[in-house]
Amino acid sequence: MRMQGKNVIVTGGASGIGLASVERCLEEGASVVIADIAGSDGEARAAALDDKHAGRCLFKACDVTDSAQVDRLFEDTVAELGSVDAVFNNAGIGGICPTDELSDEEYLRIIDINLNGVFRVARAALRVMYRQGSGSIVNCASILGVFGQSQTAAYTAAKGGVVNLTRTLAIEAAPKGVRVNAIGPGYIDTPLLADLDDELLQGLIRLHPLGRLGRPQEVANAFLFLAGDEASFTTGTTLMVDGGFTAGKS
Repeated sequence: MRMQGKNVIVTGGASGIGLASVERCLEEGASVVIADIAGSDGEARAAALDDKHAGRCLFKACDVTDSAQVDRLFEDTVAELGSVDAVFNNAGIGGICPTDELSDEEYLRIIDINLNGVFRVARAALRVMYRQGSGSIVNCASILGVFGQSQTAAYTAAKGGVVNLTRTLAIEAAPKGVRVNAIGPGYIDTPLLADLDDELLQGLIRLHPLGRLGRPQEVANAFLFLAGDEASFTTGTTLMVDGGFTAGKS
């Protein structure tokens, strides 16, 4: 098993890409903390997975906009499991709005969760991993961290920040035995897309040369690779999992 004996935290782990990543890590032998906001499905998901995987899954409520909660997440995980070997910095929200109609409040909310939240989680993870002398952080960026798209000013600003933050953290952390990478998903078939009308959905599909949306498990597999020992010489990169979306753009 590729993650046997490793302890993993997945933020935004109660659904979608996060939950798929939790499930893959458990299948590969890890102990996993589902971190998500209070009131999410995280506690129920963790209980069901804990029964299935011999007591290796637990839930911890955490709002990534709150530094105290983020720091406590890592302190409690180390106290209970002994280490944090890998983190999927995955918590995030979408946001579509014409820029001239975007309020300060909504812009700052998207930035705070999608960029500042990634920073807070990475900072807490580095403090633990530096003491250990090892660890892997994987940040969830996006195709829109590399290319722009109309009506996504806050989201693209945040995800572009995640891409460059990842590079900077990788340079800082490398001498201390910690790797930092990112994943850039294309459009993934998750509940976030469930309410789209068919015309818009087909338009999104056509953006991907492979002719379909991605599956959460495909992003989870990328996380599993970057988090594990197979990627031991990989740091500072953004791995695009996008069905070819970015291949034809420059």
